[in-house]
Amino acid sequence: MAHEITAEIISIGDELLIGQTVNTNAGWMGGQLALIGIRVTRVVTISDHRQDILDAMSAAVADVVLITGGLGPTKDDITKEALCDFFGTQLVRDKEVEARVVDMYRRMGRDPEDILEMNIAQADLPEGCTVIPNERGTASGMWFERPASSQGGDGVESRVFVSMPGVPYEMKAMMTGGILPTLKERFRPPTIVHRTVLTTGLGESLLAKRIEAWEDSLAAARIKLAYLPSPGIVKLRLSTYADVDASAAHQRVDRKIAELHGIIPDLIFGEGEENLQQVVGGLLKQRGQTLSLAESCTGGYVSHLITSIPGSSAYYTGGVVSYANAVKMEELGIPSDMLELNGAVSQPVVEQMASGVRTALRTDWSVAYSGVAGPDGGTPEKPVGTVWIAVAGPDGVRSKRVHLPGTRDLVIERSALAGLNMLRKRLLEVA
Repeated sequence: MAHEITAEIISIGDELLIGQTVNTNAGWMGGQLALIGIRVTRVVTISDHRQDILDAMSAAVADVVLITGGLGPTKDDITKEALCDFFGTQLVRDKEVEARVVDMYRRMGRDPEDILEMNIAQADLPEGCTVIPNERGTASGMWFERPASSQGGDGVESRVFVSMPGVPYEMKAMMTGGILPTLKERFRPPTIVHRTVLTTGLGESLLAKRIEAWEDSLAAARIKLAYLPSPGIVKLRLSTYADVDASAAHQRVDRKIAELHGIIPDLIFGEGEENLQQVVGGLLKQRGQTLSLAESCTGGYVSHLITSIPGSSAYYTGGVVSYANAVKMEELGIPSDMLELNGAVSQPVVEQMASGVRTALRTDWSVAYSGVAGPDGGTPEKPVGTVWIAVAGPDGVRSKRVHLPGTRDLVIERSALAGLNMLRKRLLEVA
């Protein structure tokens, strides 16, 4: 098997360090590199300071070093100058890039005499680099190769440095359009087989306890497991290197996932990049059935999740955000004495909400939510995080109470997923 190919990511920008901009680039790049068998070993975020850039590049020991940021036209963008220092070269004007920059501004309606010199200077690039065209902006990418021995020698014959703009849609176009295929051809990394199983309904630690014996068995199959938790969901990513025959690696992973389905069938709802609203929508669409929602504490968030899926109009009719008790009574038919006796956050009320919206909108299924999202409003009997959820369908209404930790936003998000998962299970029961 070929030796492991590694990568480091250097993200440049003061705005990243102060939290003004979230560094989504590094995560996306790491995921794309993993798909072609290159493992990211380190991500470094540094300021727009020449010495910081030089220090980060000098410290890099991976086969591939990907750099983003600092390629704009203003004085605070100094990455090109730092690259010249590092590789012992100088900026020279690339006439082909200059023509492309001028043409881009012309297409934007700018007269040639109105194009600023700082814009034209985007065509000044380090001599000796391989220029990576930017079809979505004016900052070109740059590819450098440097013998590893010039950095002390660490078993790597040569090290590739690639500098790209920090604008995400520009960087992504460069990566997918040329950099990733070139890296794969240049290094021929070993094939890595990944599969991700999606679970909901149990937290990370309890899930790990439940599948402990299965997880222990993965070592013999040369499979690594990673837990990737997020609010309401835990992803289980299985990874293994392929030997000569990639199909054998796929088979090893497939067998272990089949075993996992036998252990936690109640928790698994999908794989890969699916989400719960997609899975629920697919089940509804397969059955030709419709859905409505009655939301109180979730305030329309579940409707947002459902309608974020293209084609959801085929099964989602609509919903009622019954935040006030008056709306619960007038739109969902909840008797005032039921509210007075039980309170809005109660089993009778949430079940009537589900039945009421299903009747009003004439749908096959409905889900209703009523709870205390916080940070105020809790009582000893109904503390913050208490949520009642009901699902109504052709076979009646069922409900459950959940106690969800976290901030207001987290309670809302976890409530939404819990209700969608209840609906998913009901749909599978009547399949």
